[in-house]
Amino acid sequence: MKFEKLCVLGLGYIGLPTAATFAAHGLKVHGVDVNPSVVESLQAGKIHIHEPGLQGVVDEAVRSGNLTVSNQPVEADAFIIAVPTPFRPDELGEYHGRKFKLADLSAVTSATEAILPVLRKGNLVILESTSPPRTTIERVAPILARSHLQAGIDFYLCYSPERVLPGQILRELVDNARVIGGITPESARAGRELYATFVKGEIVETDATTAEMVKIMENTTRDVNIAIANEFARLAEKFGVDVWEAIRLANLHPRINILNPGPGVGGHCISVDPWFFVEAAPELSSLIYQARKVNDQQPNFVVRKVKAALGNSLKGKSVAALGLAYKPDVDDLRESPAIEVVHLLQKEGAQIKAWEPFAPSAHLEGITTTSDFDSVIKDTDAILLLVNHSQFRNLNPVSLASKTTARIAIDTVNAWDPTDWESAGFALHRLGVNSSPISNF
Repeated sequence: MKFEKLCVLGLGYIGLPTAATFAAHGLKVHGVDVNPSVVESLQAGKIHIHEPGLQGVVDEAVRSGNLTVSNQPVEADAFIIAVPTPFRPDELGEYHGRKFKLADLSAVTSATEAILPVLRKGNLVILESTSPPRTTIERVAPILARSHLQAGIDFYLCYSPERVLPGQILRELVDNARVIGGITPESARAGRELYATFVKGEIVETDATTAEMVKIMENTTRDVNIAIANEFARLAEKFGVDVWEAIRLANLHPRINILNPGPGVGGHCISVDPWFFVEAAPELSSLIYQARKVNDQQPNFVVRKVKAALGNSLKGKSVAALGLAYKPDVDDLRESPAIEVVHLLQKEGAQIKAWEPFAPSAHLEGITTTSDFDSVIKDTDAILLLVNHSQFRNLNPVSLASKTTARIAIDTVNAWDPTDWESAGFALHRLGVNSSPISNF
C-alpha cells in the first residue's frame, strides 16, 4: 500500500525525530502532543530536546510544509504511537515478598483512544512505545475495536520498537535494523512498507509479542551486565583492587566483555524495561529482579564512597555535583541515578550544588542547580563527578585548583587520571578503587 500521510502521537525523544525523519523523506506528517508547551515551541520552530542535528531536520520539515503539529490527531494513512511508558508513581507489585515497579500504560491507552475518531478502514496503526509483552494484542487492539473495525482485517496493527541511542538517533533511525511485529503477517508487511520509506538497515517481520519481547530483552541484557560490573566494583573495594584495571585485564580474554560500573542505571529504557518482565512473570524473572535491585542500590554505594572521602560525615559539607543526566553528552534526566545520588547526599546533611551543562535551565525539586561551571565549584569541600560528559572528562585539574577551595574529588565514572589530579593537589577517590575502604556494604 502507498503511505502519503502519517500521524505521530507523542513528540518526545523518539516521536519527534521519527516524525521529522518521515517528513524529510516526503511524507506529510502531523505530530501530536498533549503538552501545550511542546506544541507551542514546535509551532514556533523550536525543539524542546537536545539531539544533534534534530533542529535542522525539524526546520526543513516545517518549511517544506511536510510537518505540522497540534494537540489532536487527524485522519491519516498510518498512525505511530510513541508516548512514554513510565512507572506507576504510587503503586508497587509484590510476589513472595519481592516488591517491583509497575508499568504505567495510561499514555498508551489515551493515545490509542485518541485515534478512534479518525481511524478508517485500511489504516495502519503502529505502537512504538516500549511495553510489557502482549500490550499490542491485549490492550491496544481491544481499544481500537471500539471503532467497530477489526484489527488485522479492517486495518493493520503492529508493534515496532525504537532501538536508537540518544545522541545518535537520527543516524540510527535510518541505519539500524528494524523489527516489525504484526498481529497478522499482512500487518507486518504493511509496517515494513511504511518504515522502508527511510530505513536502510534490515527490516525483519515477526509477530507483535515477539517484537515486544525483543526490545525488553535487549535492555534487560544490558541491565544484567551492568549489575555484575557494579557488583565487581563493590568487591574490588573490599579486596583492595582497582576494578578498572581488573576489567581491562579480564576483557583481554576474547570471549569476555565486562561493561563499566558507575553511579547506577538511568534513562527511560534500561532502568525501566526489565521491570516489565518482572511485572508480567515475577515467578520466572528472579535474576532480572536481582539485577534491577543491584543497580537501583548503586547510588547508595556512591553516597558511602563520598561519605568516606569526607571523613564519614556529610553534615554541613558542601559538594559540587557535576552532571545530572542519565548518560554522557545528552540532556535526558529521566530516571537518572545522578539525581538520586544528589537526593541521598542531601538526606545525609550535605549541601549540594549541581551543574548539568546539557540542561542548564532544568528545575528539579529540591536540587540547587547553577548556570555555569565556575559557580558550582566555588566554595565547596568536594567535587563529585557523576556523569562522564566530554567537557568534564577534559577538565584540567591544575586550572581547576585555582578556581575552587575543594581539594577532594570523587570520580564515579573513571574519567580522571589519578596521577594528574593528585599532582594538582587533589585527593582523588575513584569508584571501584580502594583508596577509602568501604566494608560491610
